[in-house]
Amino acid sequence: MTPALQNWATGVQRLVEEELALRLPAADASPARLHDAMRYAVLGGGKRVRPLLAFAAGELTSAPQVAVLQAACAVELIHAYSLVHDDLPMMDDDSLRRGKPTVHVEYDEATALLVGDALQSLAFEVLAAPQPQLDAARQRDMLSLLAHAAGSHGMAGGQAIDLASIGHMLTAPELEFMHIHKTGALIRAAVRLGAWCGTALDAEAERRLDHYAKCVGLAFQVVDDVLDAEAPTATLGKTAGKDAHDGKPTYVSVLGLPAAKELAEELRRDALDAVAPFGDMAKHLAELADYITHRSY
Repeated sequence: MTPALQNWATGVQRLVEEELALRLPAADASPARLHDAMRYAVLGGGKRVRPLLAFAAGELTSAPQVAVLQAACAVELIHAYSLVHDDLPMMDDDSLRRGKPTVHVEYDEATALLVGDALQSLAFEVLAAPQPQLDAARQRDMLSLLAHAAGSHGMAGGQAIDLASIGHMLTAPELEFMHIHKTGALIRAAVRLGAWCGTALDAEAERRLDHYAKCVGLAFQVVDDVLDAEAPTATLGKTAGKDAHDGKPTYVSVLGLPAAKELAEELRRDALDAVAPFGDMAKHLAELADYITHRSY
């Protein structure tokens, strides 16, 4: 990440962290164990890639910061809930997330399940909160978009395909279909929600922005698979090599390491091409595509 992008990203991450801390229930509010675990799951960690993408997309449409912040926090809460559930023993069964014990390890499995449920509900409560900058129809569409991205035709459906694929070798198109849903759907939603907080784009601009988001979402997953094969646990903040150990199909297992890295670069180039006509207004979108592809954790 360049110094300029780092400076911008740090500002966005600080805003999001502060807003999430306000939106989450107080740790000592009853039921205190659940609320403490919710804050443990969300605060003080993570790259906040989805909020960064939402803010970058909002720059295309001159979106008010307060509106984008609301949308960004809603997406991040959905993402946090998905991680808590993904780490459960009946799912991916992981004990480390963001460099600390997963929620079911730190608390217990029942609490982790409730944390995920509560964070999902809170996400929609946040997005549905009164927002003077948005008309009712736009806010309704945003709620529908996030619900679709998180549901059986999006993230949850992709996770179901992932679980059903353990021990099986998928083709590259099948793997892409899975990750367009599991990882890509919420990333695409973050980009579109950020843009929808401002002036409406025409159909061609919407198409370009969504293609960018599709490419970035897939690139994020390809790089995740590469890092799982190459990076140590201390760098990743989660258990390295777990996908291979569990027999999960990945871009590395399907394509091989060199081809997976090349695919990530192709997706980065496609993403940059998609937003090039936006010029300087897409500066942070372009820089985030570079960061997502070239990150080390």
